[in-house]
Amino acid sequence: MARLREPDGCPWDREQSFDSIKPYTLEETYEVLDAIDRRAWPELADELGDFILQAVFYAQMAAERGLFTIEDALDAINRKLVRRHPHVFGEESARTADDVKRIWGEVKAAEKARQTESQAGSHAAGLLDGVPRAMPALVEAQQIASRAAAAGFDWENTAQVMEKLDEELDELEAARRTGPHDAIEDELGDLLFVVVNLARFLKVDPEQALRRTNAKFRARFGHIERALAERGKTLGDSNIGEMEELWQQAKRQLKSGD
Repeated sequence: MARLREPDGCPWDREQSFDSIKPYTLEETYEVLDAIDRRAWPELADELGDFILQAVFYAQMAAERGLFTIEDALDAINRKLVRRHPHVFGEESARTADDVKRIWGEVKAAEKARQTESQAGSHAAGLLDGVPRAMPALVEAQQIASRAAAAGFDWENTAQVMEKLDEELDELEAARRTGPHDAIEDELGDLLFVVVNLARFLKVDPEQALRRTNAKFRARFGHIERALAERGKTLGDSNIGEMEELWQQAKRQLKSGD
């Protein structure tokens, strides 16, 4: 990467900046996830290489500005892993994954407190200040909900979350009937946030759950297209009744593995 960024290197690589590379970082992240979902292990090796390249690219640009090097980044994660695993590298004890999560949270909170103290004149950091805003909304919602729950602001059981889900559905319907678009958007956001919390109570990763559903929809819709083609028809030649019939057929076949 250093060679590519030299004056006689690659014109495209030389023109890139931190901001211009960000979309590629997101793209490579999702390509890694896709390879894992498809269990495409040889592809995953390639995608991980592309993913690692993003870190190398950022580090090279930082080194050129005298900010930090790739070695600094690797040293930082090594120190962090040791610091946040005192049950492995220190005297703490952890018997379960929940114990580990508790210790991890305590160490992160202590790190945040030290960082705040070192910033003269800064205001005291709130519990949710450490949750980055620059991330997909679903991931942000997961982290916000988890931190609030760790502080005791949470439902007692899944049934209560389901009751809240029904409440939010009613409020969304009321907004749909009478409210302006902003009100509908607000209520839909509230509904999605409760769904994220429901996933947390059920110990399901909502991002992975949605990706699985997306994959199912792709497979079932593909079945509709192929079945219509066998009948000499296209989607435009069909109607919702016929497509629904083929959708149910796809559900049965894909569920049975046919």
